[in-house]
Amino acid sequence: MKISNFIKSSAIALCILPLLTGCKEWIDDNLDECAVDAEIDYELRLVTNVSTEINTKLDQTSDSYVKDALQNYLKDIFTDFAHDVDLSFYGAEADKIRLHQENRIMDASQKSFTLHLPVHHYLHNASANLQNNQQVSLTADEYQNTAELYQKDGDSLSTHKTGLFTARADMDVKAGISQTFHVKLYMANAATALVIDTTGSKIKNLRICTTGYANSFRIADSTYKYDKSPVIKCDELPVTAGTQRCFAAVNYPSKDTPGSKTIIETTEPFVSVGSTEGLWAWHCYATLPDGTITRTLLSVKMPLRAGQLMIVKAKLYDDGVVRTDIPTVGVSVILDWTPGGHFDPIL
Repeated sequence: MKISNFIKSSAIALCILPLLTGCKEWIDDNLDECAVDAEIDYELRLVTNVSTEINTKLDQTSDSYVKDALQNYLKDIFTDFAHDVDLSFYGAEADKIRLHQENRIMDASQKSFTLHLPVHHYLHNASANLQNNQQVSLTADEYQNTAELYQKDGDSLSTHKTGLFTARADMDVKAGISQTFHVKLYMANAATALVIDTTGSKIKNLRICTTGYANSFRIADSTYKYDKSPVIKCDELPVTAGTQRCFAAVNYPSKDTPGSKTIIETTEPFVSVGSTEGLWAWHCYATLPDGTITRTLLSVKMPLRAGQLMIVKAKLYDDGVVRTDIPTVGVSVILDWTPGGHFDPIL
């Protein structure tokens, strides 16, 4: 009788051992027995000023054609909609190595997935809309604290093609209980638009690029890296009528005002005091009828933050100079500019 009871007790102990140890030693041989179904609810939270910026800056009748073109250009960028999501789960131990990864199609602003996960304490990273972005990819993602959305290298880059959203969460997946985790994703990139009145101008060609932005975003601590200086080629929008031309770009944020912190979500997330020096800039190259080029640098002293659209209106003159009377935008001009000792992006 005593032997029988001992055998039964030993069998029970062996059954419950994976639950007591978190299944760590059992994962390789008993994955199905140690895994549970965890429900994770993903929601995109779009914090932006797009409607306010467009309605405030483009409020004249003459702005209507530019307004339509810009709204159409940005409609698939500033939207709380995720097509694809990368879901990475890292161990909460010191090395934070990835233990599980899935790629899912979301096609919604909010969606719940049931994932079959081994019982474990995870640090979770989520990234949305990478599949069609072309300019940005998930790199160094074997470990949670190095995973980043890295913008491709190059002398001159195209703008981002999607609105990027990311999230991080602490998830302790346990056995024997029903769990639902809620994960909110926030936007990581931003946009600018330069609207130029060309009334009376006789220039042959106008090219715009923009600089001064981050080149990568680290998901674990929501920080941007500025170790490179990417040149972004602005897209000229198809304005169907009028005398205005509009050049827009979607990219990472600029550096923030010195001494301040990036605001992620407040009542007024894009209000800032500005800087005494330029934080980012437009480079304008106007080709005149005689073939000479005028270069105008519009240096913006206000930070561009994640989720933000900034519109600046300017005027193009016969000498190729692009001017604006906005006090937070500095203007410097080089007439008869030629490539050489000056900044020369490859457009």
